[in-house]
Amino acid sequence: MTMLAGKPLLQHVITRVRPQVDDLLINANGDASRFAGFGCEVVPDGMADFPGPLAGILAGLYWTRQNRPDADWVVSCACDCPFVPLDMVGRLLDAAKRANVPIAVAASGARHHPVVAAWRSDLPLDPNDVLRKRGMRKVDDVIENFANVRVEFSAEPLDPFFNINTPQDLSRAEELIMEGAKSDA
Repeated sequence: MTMLAGKPLLQHVITRVRPQVDDLLINANGDASRFAGFGCEVVPDGMADFPGPLAGILAGLYWTRQNRPDADWVVSCACDCPFVPLDMVGRLLDAAKRANVPIAVAASGARHHPVVAAWRSDLPLDPNDVLRKRGMRKVDDVIENFANVRVEFSAEPLDPFFNINTPQDLSRAEELIMEGAKSDA
């Protein structure tokens, strides 16, 4: 596991998101026991070819419909964004409800982040249909099929959706943490 400031990168995300939600799931394939210390249910894609973030979002929606049928929303978030806002979930849900749309997508710094979104749990999305029959792989391809709203988060002084994809990104995140950087708005 990638470590950031002495903790697994995933722990940074969990610490910021857990207080905002009732249930927190980790979407991961393979040996689920490697996530045992995080105290979250691990939900696999359900497909052998690991089709990416869209499969994870669909797995979360499916899990919610099966296990929490009273839940109206599912919020997805990338596991490599250690500075997600502490009010992310509330802002996404508020915007979706105000606009009366089934999807609210986070945006910052003139970019949208389709993996960071609130999804109505009753969206007519079946993983088998979306991934196998339609062959969709991009989250944006699904989002464009439904009314949605973008929710702007300030990218200053730090983009809250800064994600760690390279060793340079990891070094930059270490620097930001050492400088006391955080995104609470």
